[in-house]
Amino acid sequence: MKLTFLGTGTSTGVPSIGCDCETCRSEDPRDKRLRVSVLIENAGRTVLIDTSSDFRQQALRAGINYLDAVLITHCHVDHVFGLDDIRPLNFRYGAMPVFANDVAWIDLRRIFQYIFEPSHFGGGLPQLIPHTVVPQAPFNIGEDLLITPIEVTHGKLPVIAYRLNDFAYATDLKQIPPASMDALRGLDVLVLDCVRIKPHSTHLCLEEALEIIADLSPKRAYLTHLNHDILHERDSRLLPDGVQFACDGLVVNA
Repeated sequence: MKLTFLGTGTSTGVPSIGCDCETCRSEDPRDKRLRVSVLIENAGRTVLIDTSSDFRQQALRAGINYLDAVLITHCHVDHVFGLDDIRPLNFRYGAMPVFANDVAWIDLRRIFQYIFEPSHFGGGLPQLIPHTVVPQAPFNIGEDLLITPIEVTHGKLPVIAYRLNDFAYATDLKQIPPASMDALRGLDVLVLDCVRIKPHSTHLCLEEALEIIADLSPKRAYLTHLNHDILHERDSRLLPDGVQFACDGLVVNA
């Protein structure tokens, strides 16, 4: 399985508009962070997690020319506002299977009403095949890619983490219920939310993320959804062996 980090930044991206902090002024490319998204390639199948606000830029940079499906974690702007940019893939390959939980579909149908209740002709609309995921109810994309939706909590919002074989992606969360923790054990690679060093009301901070990683004991772990408080070179020294901050364009073979 090949993982490509398309974006590793928080909702504002890094650098943040109007900010003159050390990270936002950094020339280190690892401190340039588009909004979070990851591409998974396995046994001839290609799956995208979240159509971030920067999806067009990410797709061009990564050379994405085909997707088997899109998995949505939750319906916040930074995770879904690139949905319209799947249209060029629709032009070539037809409608796109999109997977999300029932809460996300309510908001997706409201925000993107023009897709689901078109009121005009012309201009082109994204073509979606909606699928509703249920926590702990696995499904397959192809014969060799088993996907298990796992519910975590982002403030009061239920968010879907996804386990794909022995890789899991869990972003935008503050708590992981016990049953979901059990579903995240035995991983080769875990990608986990970590918005900043100090505590946050709806996201994991560094200490909380490292506690979860220590409990789950994946072979490797990568921290994502990083804001501009995290300076890659300096703060990587805070991480134990087997854990690192993800960066845009990082490729991991699992």
